[in-house]
Amino acid sequence: MIEIVANCDTEQPGPVERLLRSLPEWFGIEESICGYVEDARTLPTYTVREPAYGEVVGVLLVKRHFPTAAEVHLMAVDRSWHRRGVGRTLLRAAEADLRADCVRYLQVKTLSPSRADENYERTRQFYVAMGFTPLEEFPDLWDERNPCLLLVKSL
Repeated sequence: MIEIVANCDTEQPGPVERLLRSLPEWFGIEESICGYVEDARTLPTYTVREPAYGEVVGVLLVKRHFPTAAEVHLMAVDRSWHRRGVGRTLLRAAEADLRADCVRYLQVKTLSPSRADENYERTRQFYVAMGFTPLEEFPDLWDERNPCLLLVKSL
């Protein structure tokens, strides 16, 4: 059994940084890593802990844009825990809390398929399997080398 902890405190930047640095194929831009680590100090942060040792193996940060709209600002899962339900567990916990707080729409941004990348192809497949729908591509939201795909989900 895995443990879900929802929190918003200064204890989370450490696990967030550790996870991001262990996944350079997804999180290889230093400025972005530092930004996410800082965001973990203030944004609602969901964690999944490995049951035997209590180590964080997955994180999800939620950002509210409006009272009825939120974003999966960051999700990262330790590579050894991929395809074991950690991402689904994180997302379902965040969605339950958001629904209870009357949020109607959830969005996530990820690398667009217009830039071929097998890792991000799996990421997009995950979000589609979780009920997200691709809505729009933003070719230069981040930069020309990293076109952004916006996916949305009605809660």
